[in-house]
Order: sequence, then structure tokens, then C-alpha cells
Amino acid sequence: MKSEFADHLPEGWERFTRFFAALGDTTRQQILLMFEPGEEICVNEIARLFKISRPAISHHLKVLRNAELLTCEKRGKEVYYRVNHAYCADVMRTVHEFMKTQGCAPVRAASAAR
Repeated sequence: MKSEFADHLPEGWERFTRFFAALGDTTRQQILLMFEPGEEICVNEIARLFKISRPAISHHLKVLRNAELLTCEKRGKEVYYRVNHAYCADVMRTVHEFMKTQGCAPVRAASAAR
């Protein structure tokens, strides 16, 4: 047992709390998955695709932005969002490296196991 983690997270992991919390919501996952690589999408375009209110979409976008999964840029009256691929890759790389150092064997995908 690694009891030290009951007192604190591994070095650098504090910044990941919002990242994983943001991914804990299905709507936010759907929003994130909508983006093509390098694509920018404005709030109105995103809101049109969902059956929830625009303020609800804005809330989800704010959570994703605060977690650094999305970046945004205001142009005129519109706000355009883009996936922060570099940060997402860094988080996943850090978690993957931690798991490798802990002796965790890679899990094969269900489709690869067939």
C-alpha cells in the first residue's frame, strides 16, 4: 500500500483535479469530442446541436475552459473555442508515465482481445 498518497497527490497532480472532474460529465465529453483537430467552434454552433439551453452550454464550456481542456478567443461578439490538445496530451502522458512506474501492465482494448 502506498500510504503517502493518503496525505498528498504525486508531484504535479494537483493541476489535474479540474481536468478529470470536467470529464466526469457526459455533455462535456460530447462537446469535447465534437471538435476536429485544430477546429474552432463558436458557442452558438455548439448550442444548436444540443437539447439544453444556451446558458447550460455556456456553463459546460466554462468548466472545460477552467479545466484547460478548451481555450477560447473572443472575436467581435462571438467566442470561439478550440481543444487544448497539448495540455490534454500532457495530462494523459503524465498519468500514463506514473502508471508505468507503478508496474501496471497495459490493458488491452476489448476489440483487440477478440
